[in-house]
Amino acid sequence: MPARVDVPGPLVVGVLLAAGAGRRFGRPKALVAAADGRSWAAATARRLTEAGCAPVRVVLGAGAEEAAAALDREDVELVVATDWADGMSASLRAGLTELAVAAPDAEAALVHLVDLPDVGTDVLRRLLALAPDGGTGVLARATYDRAPGHPVLLGREHWDAVAESVHGDRGARDYLAARDVANVECGDLASGRDVDR
Repeated sequence: MPARVDVPGPLVVGVLLAAGAGRRFGRPKALVAAADGRSWAAATARRLTEAGCAPVRVVLGAGAEEAAAALDREDVELVVATDWADGMSASLRAGLTELAVAAPDAEAALVHLVDLPDVGTDVLRRLLALAPDGGTGVLARATYDRAPGHPVLLGREHWDAVAESVHGDRGARDYLAARDVANVECGDLASGRDVDR
């Protein structure tokens, strides 16, 4: 089990979106093997834990049974998005729905994608550093050379509204575009590019 790094400040839940079928990639990205032999889902969940997120919720869909078998079940809570084929919005909605009950002490959620293998714990920690100042109203996202990307830090006050507003494969993009969001430049740490092929 990876060691959780205790980060002073509020409790932040990790939400890893790993439900897609990876059609362009040729298989679910949650099942792709990382350099250390673990699946991308397992490796990314571990990074969220090591960065200080607790608990970490992994949202699965396509290939859910196989992906779940590759995860360290002591470190994560599994959520299955039964409507995963509807796009990223279905995964995000499944990850955020009922989070207030599942993590009653959490003030924010750090939402991350499974297909960003070069985004490491240093990027995650940079976003998490904003949680204490933003409290339950925090809205922040990583940017890479000023282009918006992931992870995204959503304060608790936004969970229900985001879950209700998302649609298709756009995730929370429209919700964030209409609000004051702290852009956290991380281009010095990672490319932030998703791997589609």
